[in-house]
Amino acid sequence: MARKRRARRMARALTETHPDAHCELDHGDALQLAVATILSAQCTDKRVNEVTPKLFARYPTAADYAAADRAELEQLIKPTGFFRNKTTSLINLGQALVERYDGEVPGRLTDLVTLPGIGRKTANVILGNAFDVPGITVDTHFQRLVRRWEWTDETDPVKIEHAVGALIEKRDWTMLSHRVIFHGRRVCHARKPACGACTLASLCPAYGTGPTDPTAAKLLKGPRARDLAAAAGVDPDLVPAQAAAADAP
Repeated sequence: MARKRRARRMARALTETHPDAHCELDHGDALQLAVATILSAQCTDKRVNEVTPKLFARYPTAADYAAADRAELEQLIKPTGFFRNKTTSLINLGQALVERYDGEVPGRLTDLVTLPGIGRKTANVILGNAFDVPGITVDTHFQRLVRRWEWTDETDPVKIEHAVGALIEKRDWTMLSHRVIFHGRRVCHARKPACGACTLASLCPAYGTGPTDPTAAKLLKGPRARDLAAAAGVDPDLVPAQAAAADAP
């Protein structure tokens, strides 16, 4: 019960800290989100968003991916890395959607995880952001932070998903995922978290992993870095201009 109370207090603090949290992959429908999520493997969301406008215009339907010319598709998505494997996934995804779901992305986890290129993490991204079905997205940031916060000591992503799901109300799962990921990219970095400029400091069992003095504000990232510093009671002027201008990693 103590863990659940602390987790929910931290979740509320994240709600206040990151009012701008959202899915950072640009998309207009479930198919576009599925494609963007596949491309995001080992690639930044920013790079994916640079590639997808032309890609979505060229391949608006599942049938278009199913019939895609491999060389052309590879060239379009090459900047995202691992483009040969991703091309195979996109063509196979298109074919599976056409053959099994009339070209539409299904809205159930059990169906989504049977599709090429879509594992449980990607399925939860699609459910939460395209179908408004609550889901917990256990990416590297989420896994790192909930273990650092001692919400769970599990290491398997599915077990982490279930453990966190037992702490947080289901209706909040999707937005919790976005907020934790935002926090991991902007504040609670892997090697050197900004402990001294973190709104969760008083609740965090890992406080002190990074610098605890106000100069920790220099570690904040993203366009709201100065707002994050102010929310933590730290002078926002300590945030370097380049950090506030930078995209969150």
